[in-house]
Amino acid sequence: MTFPCYRWLVGDVKVEIREGTAKTLREDSSSQLVAHRKRELQDKQKTYRWVTWAPGIPRCIDAKTEADLPQDVRFENEKRSDFEHSLHYALLELSLKKLAIRFGKSWNDLDDFKRIFWKLRSPYVFDSEYCMEHWKEDWFFGYQCLNGSNPRMIQRCKKIPENFPVTSDMVQSSMAPRTNLDKELKAGNIYLLDYAIMDGIPTNTIKGKPQYIAAPLCLLYQHPDEGLIPIAIQLEQTSGLDTPIFLPRDPPLAWLLAKMWVRHSEFQVFQLLSHLLRTHLVVEVFCVATLRQLPAVHPIYKLLAPHLRYTLEINCRGRTQLISADGIFKRVVSTGGDGLLVLAQREYKVLTYRSLQPCIDFADRGVSQLPNYFYRQHSLMLWEAIHSFVSGMINLYYQSDHDVQEDLELQAWIRDISQEGFTELPNFGLHSKLSTREELSTLLAVAIFTSTAQHAATNNGQFDWCAWVPNTPCTMRQPPPTDKDAVTMEMIMATLPDVSQSCVQMAITWHLGRAQPDAIPLGQYMEEHFTESRAVELIDRFRTELKEIEDHILSQNEGLELQYLFLLPSRIENSITI
Repeated sequence: MTFPCYRWLVGDVKVEIREGTAKTLREDSSSQLVAHRKRELQDKQKTYRWVTWAPGIPRCIDAKTEADLPQDVRFENEKRSDFEHSLHYALLELSLKKLAIRFGKSWNDLDDFKRIFWKLRSPYVFDSEYCMEHWKEDWFFGYQCLNGSNPRMIQRCKKIPENFPVTSDMVQSSMAPRTNLDKELKAGNIYLLDYAIMDGIPTNTIKGKPQYIAAPLCLLYQHPDEGLIPIAIQLEQTSGLDTPIFLPRDPPLAWLLAKMWVRHSEFQVFQLLSHLLRTHLVVEVFCVATLRQLPAVHPIYKLLAPHLRYTLEINCRGRTQLISADGIFKRVVSTGGDGLLVLAQREYKVLTYRSLQPCIDFADRGVSQLPNYFYRQHSLMLWEAIHSFVSGMINLYYQSDHDVQEDLELQAWIRDISQEGFTELPNFGLHSKLSTREELSTLLAVAIFTSTAQHAATNNGQFDWCAWVPNTPCTMRQPPPTDKDAVTMEMIMATLPDVSQSCVQMAITWHLGRAQPDAIPLGQYMEEHFTESRAVELIDRFRTELKEIEDHILSQNEGLELQYLFLLPSRIENSITI
């Protein structure tokens, strides 16, 4: 028999340890064991408490800093030391570069950015210099919409929006021979990026100087020869004489600056919404509810625990170091401060349970047929593998839907998630009761997929896409242009981040996006929560399927100049650790 104890034993404490077999409440016939479960949950509910960190976003753990967390959910010493050292190292490295050029010529043209460019080989995809070499090219812009750090923004465009009056004549020069905009709309080859969520967001002030944002609309065309390319950009949501529609045939600097503004909006959305809100904060809800409502012997606790391992500490650090009133984002990001919260609140209002399920999300966005959408292809393979694994586990411990319905601990867990964690979301679409094994399997797959694959997709490539600052600028220091013919290189350089902002952008994206030392990949477990042979067999089968996905992805990328390896299973961490 095995008696696992994955807890810190600190001081003069009494710890009661159960035999390791996973058991639901109904399987504990002994009143003594039932009482033990009850005491454990009472103690954990006193320790792990919900709090509203800010209104209008998911609730979180009641801890002002990571030091307030119990030792059991904190980093190990090595992990904590690495986290703190890497951020200090990156900031120091780039501060020295900033000091070296403070009194010299800087930012007169785009080549000046090379003076602080950090030439690091990415462990994930490509040399960061690849982006510097190709960022001006339209195909590269389109590629990032599919496989960059925010690959779930793009949607099929069936009809040109009324506030984006693009005509067929405007974009005809971008079309393939013998076709036009109307034909391509009907054929499903026109796509849209709509940053309406950015409209009217309060802007930041950095060192006494106002920063600027835009709320662009960008039309893209799946060209039969050139791939996905942008064909029209409007930088505000309201059309008019002062809101021109930028086109590829415009003066090159005007078209380039328009694309920079889209990519600037992309930085805000991917960092604050796709990354922070839709992975970190969503997963924290599952983490807190699991710690509060499921005893360590429960099979669902055992299933989820490895995927929630460092969520609480990393989120506490993020709230204090990055997004607080005096955090790093406030110093360099155009939506830092009040704008950050308003943006998160807007996204939270429209967050749906459907959108967290990739198989539904791709269909809802109408992008199931987009070629070279590697994020979609790999996400669906991983989703199916995770869902199959979870379903097997659920069927092992729940013989029928009735068993799910009668598990009082499980029902308390889903109520904590839906009523306490995801509050103020009448249209979220997650019920406060679990009725079937399939509902439970899907919910668990969402939690695991979000904390592993989805986080990897939005986090791991950010240094690759952001190290060359003009490709994805963190802030803009001048308002969007209103006259295409007035755009000059001097205007572009006055708009892009300054030396200090550029250095911090590079430091923070390297720190967040780097490969973590001693990372535990998806499907591997540091702790053996399951001891039963049938459960171990399911874990082994899951690992085999992940290996097959790995081999498929490597084969698919073989020979490609620009590879997509962010969702390679061996490079997806088993939990959010950064």
